[in-house]
Amino acid sequence: MISSTLTADFREAAPATLGSKTAGQPDQRMAHSRLIGALFLLGFLFYGTGFALVSSVVGAPDFLATVASHQTTLVLGGILMLLPIITDVWRAVVFFPILGEHGRSTALTYLAAQIVSVVMFFIGVLSLLLIVPLGPYVADAAGGSVGWATAMGSLLVQSNENAYQLAQLSLAFGSLSLWFYGFRVKLIPRVFAGWALVGYVALLTGVIAELFGFPIGDMLLIPGALFELALPFWLFFKGFSAEAYGRVDNRSPVAK
Repeated sequence: MISSTLTADFREAAPATLGSKTAGQPDQRMAHSRLIGALFLLGFLFYGTGFALVSSVVGAPDFLATVASHQTTLVLGGILMLLPIITDVWRAVVFFPILGEHGRSTALTYLAAQIVSVVMFFIGVLSLLLIVPLGPYVADAAGGSVGWATAMGSLLVQSNENAYQLAQLSLAFGSLSLWFYGFRVKLIPRVFAGWALVGYVALLTGVIAELFGFPIGDMLLIPGALFELALPFWLFFKGFSAEAYGRVDNRSPVAK
C-alpha cells in the first residue's frame, strides 16, 4: 500500500510523456553514463588487483607457514577486494535515475541483488583475513605441523571461494533483470544488451556448476566479463539511449 502511494505520488509529479525532462538533459545523461562506466572499471580494477595479491599468498603450498611474512600482501589484497562494495552499490543506485519510473522495479531488483552480492564478498574477504591469526599455530614447539590449523586455513580459503560463487549467483540474477529491461527499451543497442544476457546466463550456469563441483566456472565467466569491460567504453563515448533514459511513461517502446 505504501509503495503504491509513493508510486502514485511520483507519477503525478513527473511528466507523463516520453519526451520527459530527462530527454532534454543530455549532459545529465552522459554524466550518469560515464559514471556507470567508471564504476564498472573501478570494480574490476579493485577486485582483480586484490584477488591477484591474495592468490599470491594463499595459492602457495603450505601457505600458512609463510603467512606471517606475507601478512601485508594478504591484508592489502583483502582491502582491495572489499572496495567493490562501494562501487557496486553506488552503481546500482545511479541506475535509478537512468531507468526512471518505468524501470523502478528493475532498479530495485538490481540494487537488492548487488547488496546480497557485496555481503557475500564481505564474508569471503573476512574469511581470508582470519587466516592471518592462524599463522602462529601452524607448527608446534617441536616444529611439527599442527593439523587443525592447516585444516582451518584450507576451510577459510574454501569459504571465500563459496562466498564468491554466491556473490556471482546474485549478480547474475540482478544483471539478467537489468539487461532484459535494457534490451526491451533499447537502453543500449540490442545486440549489446543481447550479449549481456548471453553472458550472464553463462555466468549463472558456471556458478551453479561450480557449486556442484564441476570446475567450468572460469570459462563461462568470460562472456559476461568481456561485456562488463566493453560496456564502459560505449558509455564513455555514446552513453545510454536518450529515448530510454529516465523513462516515465508506461508505454512499451516502439521498435524501429
